[in-house]
Order: sequence, then C-alpha cells, then structure tokens
Amino acid sequence: MIAFLLRVLWGAALAGFGLLLTMRTHWFLDFLGPIDWLEYKIGPGGTRLVYKLFGTVIVLAGFLVMTDLWDRFLNAALGSLIPAPRPMQ
Repeated sequence: MIAFLLRVLWGAALAGFGLLLTMRTHWFLDFLGPIDWLEYKIGPGGTRLVYKLFGTVIVLAGFLVMTDLWDRFLNAALGSLIPAPRPMQ
C-alpha cells in the first residue's frame, strides 16, 4: 500500500513539475536564460520550444510512473536495443 502511494505521489510530482514547466515557460526562461545554441540552430523562440517539449516529456513520464507502466514502456521502446540479461547457470 505504501509503495502504491509513493508511486502515485512521485508521478504526480513529476507531472506537476512538467505542467509547471510547460505552462510557465517564460518564468523558467527568465530564471535560466536563453540557450544560445538553440536560438542559433532553431531560430528565435527555440529555447522556449525546447522547454515546452521537455515539460511535456516530464508530464508523460509522470503519468507512466503513476500508472506503473514505466518498465513496460521502456521495455517496448528500448527492448530491442538493450536485451534482457540471461540468468546465470
């Protein structure tokens, strides 16, 4: 029961931080400053776009943690690149 509660709280905290990063991008941009390399490569607003994309990824990761689908997602996404270890005999 405690593991379930902690998993939901960690997932909600991650999702909340990602939502905050996505909704209040201007505050993070003022606090952290623009990333010159992104502004050069992507153009004006590139830093803001990356902050929003990063926030969206954090929200999705939070929901994966909350619903306990994190391991299944990583196995489906990266399972072919990183094979499962074989048991030792």
